[in-house]
Amino acid sequence: MQIASTWNELKRLFGLMIPILITQFAQAGLGFIDTIMAGRFSSIDLAAIAVGVGIWLPVMLLFTGIILATTPLVAEATGAKQRHQLAALVQHAMRLAAILGLVAFVILQLMPLLLPWLKVPASLHPKASLFLHSIAFGLPAVCIYTVLRCYSEALGYPRPVTFLSLASLVVLVPLNYLFMHGIGPLPALGSAGCGIATAVLQWLMLLCLATYISKASIYQEDGIFSQWQPFSKALIQKVFFLGLPIGLALFFEVSVFSMAAIIISVLGETVVAAHQIAISITSQLFTIPLSLGIALSIRVGTYYGEKNWAALKQIQILGLITAASMAFLIMAFLIVFKSELTALYTDDAHVATITIYLLSFCVMYQLVDGLQMSASGCLRGMQDTKSPMWVTLFAYWGITLPLSIYWIRFNGQGAEFIWIGLIIGLSIACVLLLARLYYLNKTRLSNQ
Repeated sequence: MQIASTWNELKRLFGLMIPILITQFAQAGLGFIDTIMAGRFSSIDLAAIAVGVGIWLPVMLLFTGIILATTPLVAEATGAKQRHQLAALVQHAMRLAAILGLVAFVILQLMPLLLPWLKVPASLHPKASLFLHSIAFGLPAVCIYTVLRCYSEALGYPRPVTFLSLASLVVLVPLNYLFMHGIGPLPALGSAGCGIATAVLQWLMLLCLATYISKASIYQEDGIFSQWQPFSKALIQKVFFLGLPIGLALFFEVSVFSMAAIIISVLGETVVAAHQIAISITSQLFTIPLSLGIALSIRVGTYYGEKNWAALKQIQILGLITAASMAFLIMAFLIVFKSELTALYTDDAHVATITIYLLSFCVMYQLVDGLQMSASGCLRGMQDTKSPMWVTLFAYWGITLPLSIYWIRFNGQGAEFIWIGLIIGLSIACVLLLARLYYLNKTRLSNQ
């Protein structure tokens, strides 16, 4: 098996990563648009959306995370020169996605019943409930769209998804305005209108991507829409059981950040506001290692399918070196511009001071976060999805959450101890995932 030069391999990696990164930024931009437009409508609608998104996001990521198994499976089949298998694989992934989307829809319809148990203020219940009921209609579309996105990206064609993601930013503004403010016979629905607009947008994006894939010549040899394969329970199970650990890992991670805001709520509104700003800034920066991890899973999955073990090890090493390099750049960026970044969110001097202090802790975990994301991407490319799930569960729910609750709720410490807990949890996750990757390379690949 041949090995590409380091430069060519980096070009291929970045050729995947950059469009995926733009897509991630665009998706984050959708939430930013919702926040700005809801804030201009009313403060109670903004608060209702914040509550709704806090519930919708973990549910959405759990179910779409299962569908992410499509990426390593498509990459493996492509690398093994077995593209004739892709029609059956993608079609069964779409069937599974439709089922999961309907299950997620039902779950979100029932979630408003938990608002009192979650201690959400009673004044927010009506609007938050309507938001959840509305945005739930888009979940089947999100799940099926995720299959098509994974299929296209795993083939090495991330740009159509990137273009659609950027176009969605333009389309969401008039849709939000239409349903939030009402025009003609349409009533002003506020936060519920924002949920409807998001659901409509998700169906439009699915329609556009499905139409493009069905027409573009680069996909025609697979015939995923023209040659429907008979139902296979085995294929459905293959996608589901490979993807379930991915969805659970995403759920464990996102839920920790959601719980963090609840844990520190006892420290007062100013501290919570500063914490949320720090989370927002680091979440935007997190899209960089996340995109690299997705690109690595595709490249590793392709070489895994080819059984090109030398190239597989090469891309893993390059990926980890790239992750470390990017982490140092992000650390430098945060150190130099943390004041300017904070100023984009608030002009309250007290909130800004606390935010800048918290961002100092964010700097400390960038390296381990970048390395653990790349290690996870490599493991998923080799179809080891269970290890990241168990590591994430142990590091976040077994270490970070208990420590944070103890330090803040029982020991009266400040908000920085949430971030210290994250540093410890991410460091443990990084070490365990790198150790698992080393072990897998040593045992599985050395025996080939």
